[in-house]
Amino acid sequence: MKRGDEPVRNCSCALAVLITVLVTTAFAGETAPEPADYRTDNYRAPVPATLKGAKVVTTEETIALWKDKSAVFVDVLPHDPKPANLPAGTIWREKVREDIPGSIWLANVGYGVINKETEAYFRKGLKSRLGDDTKRKVLFYCMANCWMSWNAAKRAVEWGYESVLWYPHGTDGWTAAKQPTQKNEPF
Repeated sequence: MKRGDEPVRNCSCALAVLITVLVTTAFAGETAPEPADYRTDNYRAPVPATLKGAKVVTTEETIALWKDKSAVFVDVLPHDPKPANLPAGTIWREKVREDIPGSIWLANVGYGVINKETEAYFRKGLKSRLGDDTKRKVLFYCMANCWMSWNAAKRAVEWGYESVLWYPHGTDGWTAAKQPTQKNEPF
């Protein structure tokens, strides 16, 4: 290495440290107090560190659950379908969702208020993977700082599921840990 290359190497090291600090801060940052009811707005905001009736899991625990296939993984990221009445010639690009392999994607079930059709869809999706087994581990996730997974997990607890797991770091934490993802479609 030439003498003039030292600032470049020092800059690269400083950048790597800064990125590590930013990622760590994003996942270990501020938390919100656990509300008594569902979150109904500002879904991308700091989430609580707890969820009454559920177990909050870390990235390491989530990886172990995935590897030993001991939990059903439920992605609740919202999905916007192609509008039925787009003007002719409008180009629509479907958003690609890469999530944890083997997950069922139950789109739009994490809103604070859901209608009867969405509730039926949510229950049908859970039943498709869990049957009537309310004791089987079921893990809910979305993205980091996303209330959708918190709301969905809370709803499952209220419906009588006894082994609800909530992964608050979602696919952001999963990919930061260099875990595989796969393209998924809503159930």
